Amino acid sequence: MTDLTLIRHGQAQTGATDEASYDSLSDLGHQQARWLGEHIRDSHGYERVISGAMNRQIQTAQSVGLEVPHSIDPRLNEMDYFGLADSLTQTRGIPFPTTEAEFIAHLPLVLAAWRSGDIVDGLESYDDFTARIQAAVTDAAALGPRTLVVTSTGVISTLASLALDLDVPGKSKLFMSVAHTSLHRFALRGDGLHLTQFAATPHLDHTDRQHARTYA
Repeated sequence: MTDLTLIRHGQAQTGATDEASYDSLSDLGHQQARWLGEHIRDSHGYERVISGAMNRQIQTAQSVGLEVPHSIDPRLNEMDYFGLADSLTQTRGIPFPTTEAEFIAHLPLVLAAWRSGDIVDGLESYDDFTARIQAAVTDAAALGPRTLVVTSTGVISTLASLALDLDVPGKSKLFMSVAHTSLHRFALRGDGLHLTQFAATPHLDHTDRQHARTYA
């Protein structure tokens, strides 16, 4: 059995309507990552960090600030939510959400269309996304349990859904519960992937940091 720790990146540019505008940390996102780094240095002994290739993932790994080797694996990149949302607009006339309530209603529609293959040409399929992130975590786990992986909520919620055998509504609930810089642990065993910790935020569980627990 091998244990692996994944974290979600810090808060990015909330309110953006395209990937390029969204893909960098906010000031709060950097602070969340610094607080996480302080917690990790006090309680863990990670020997390496692996992040996806997106700016927000790399910036989070840098702001966590562990003095260990940092490598980049693009297989840990997020799903193309903006592309999938645009596909939903093209095929069903459903507009991109502009409020949190609209996003909560929008998410399961996107995930269901993606999982069923009802998307426009040129987008990564659900099966291809799942295969690449499973391969990435398997390779990361092979390096040993003291590996910290920095990725995104779509990756984390998909892996958790696979471990728990959840349907789209269940996955949507998990997706919305992954706070920025939250910690998640998986065990890779002979019989597959097991979820052992989900959405922990010990570095934000302080009375003066309640405002810093963000999700969108």
